[in-house]
Amino acid sequence: MTLIIKGAGLTIEDVVNVARNNEKVELHPEAVERIIKCRTMLENKIEAHEIMYGVNTGIGEFSEVVLDDDQVKDFQKYLIYNHAAGIGEPMPLEYVRGAMLGRINVHAHGNSGCRPEITQTLVDMLNKGVTPWVCQKGSVGASGDLAPMSQIALLMMGEGQAYFEGEIYEGKEALERAGIPIPGLEARDGLATINGSNVLTAMSAIFLYDANNWLKQAEIGAAMSLEALKANMKPYTPRLHEVRGFKGAIRSANAINKMVDGGDLKENRIACKVQDAYSMRSTPQVIGTAHDALAYGRSQVEIELNGVGDNPIFFPEENMQLSGANFQGSPVSLPMDMAGVAITMISIMSERRMNRLNNPALSVGLPAFLTKGAGMFSGLMLSQYTADMQIVEQRILSAPASIQSIPAAADQEDFVSMGMNTAIKNFQILDNAYGILGIEIMAAAQALDFREYSFGKGVTKAKEVVRRHVEFLDIDRPLYNDHNAMKDLVKSCEILNEVEKVVGSLE
Repeated sequence: MTLIIKGAGLTIEDVVNVARNNEKVELHPEAVERIIKCRTMLENKIEAHEIMYGVNTGIGEFSEVVLDDDQVKDFQKYLIYNHAAGIGEPMPLEYVRGAMLGRINVHAHGNSGCRPEITQTLVDMLNKGVTPWVCQKGSVGASGDLAPMSQIALLMMGEGQAYFEGEIYEGKEALERAGIPIPGLEARDGLATINGSNVLTAMSAIFLYDANNWLKQAEIGAAMSLEALKANMKPYTPRLHEVRGFKGAIRSANAINKMVDGGDLKENRIACKVQDAYSMRSTPQVIGTAHDALAYGRSQVEIELNGVGDNPIFFPEENMQLSGANFQGSPVSLPMDMAGVAITMISIMSERRMNRLNNPALSVGLPAFLTKGAGMFSGLMLSQYTADMQIVEQRILSAPASIQSIPAAADQEDFVSMGMNTAIKNFQILDNAYGILGIEIMAAAQALDFREYSFGKGVTKAKEVVRRHVEFLDIDRPLYNDHNAMKDLVKSCEILNEVEKVVGSLE
């Protein structure tokens, strides 16, 4: 399939399909017309010597410096040189591809003022697999993701570096090998390529997609632990959550009920307590809160994906250009700070259930640390240590970046979103979350093997998938292989995919 880019309707799933799965893209003919119309207006204004920020003026603190005609021609080149100022390891290719897609969608509105050749070059790079080499760090998330986007813009001049067919080349060679003409940069082209929060937004879109899949697996892990701990399932009755009204809690309770349907516990054939601990009975409310946080994050990210984040912004219908701050990343960075916190919160609850599985005082008859040879063997005692270490790291990373502004550019840019910091740390939080949840699911599978009653269809399938990758811990063995196998299993979504074949969607 080919994604038709229109300036509207772009979803986080579209970003993942293009960025990760290499789906082809194509500009809608009406989008091309809008880009051409806007460029014509811009060129008329240049000829009339109308003062326009970033076109015939400097930028930032130099915005009051007016450029002459000769300077206008070279300014875009030096703008990109100056702003290609990142540092550190290269970004994953999917982040860069997602940012390129977002920038194309901005251009499709016809408000950016660049030549259509610039937008088409981005399209061709996506379709032919030319991906710029971009440093991970350097953006403060305002005036756009200037540093990383400038490394993309270098390719417009045949400079920089790029990956093509698994190898890295100088920009010119990469484009030549792919058969993509080098468009060069003329007035406005450089700033129109870099002037938006496209990298942090693309990263946030990918994070939200992966975090949603992780949350569904957190419900699978919770259901496995609940069955192993002989939980009272009445707190999962849909009516209980509907009367309060939070959509996330209703969704979460329904998902967990699907997992345990058909089992002895759900059918009241197993004795249980009148009331369980919070980590067992308030799971829908807590995971539901995370669902609601991610839903808000999605709404903000998708608005940004489909909005115009330039400065200035050109309005051909009114023959007008306006300078403002639509590049500001705060509308994304604040909700995404909350999304990262949400994943940490659910990880903490996951570890608390894992603790109950290990603790003979809390596990309703399970052997201490889930081993048959207590004393000689320590079972999953140290697995909890590993989970705890990762949670502490998550807690440190959960400090919000959106309030960490440091003024720059001689105080012209005196408040910035630091949204790139949010995006980077959210993936670190999620990486830990895969490991923590993998340990709970491993412990739950171990516990279920000690029980002699029937489990729900979803729980049964989940345990079956786990046993393809990690054997029952009969006698102690080094656990790092099991931990890493479980982390990779959760990250792969194999458990989720197999379970949803049995019980239906957990959305």
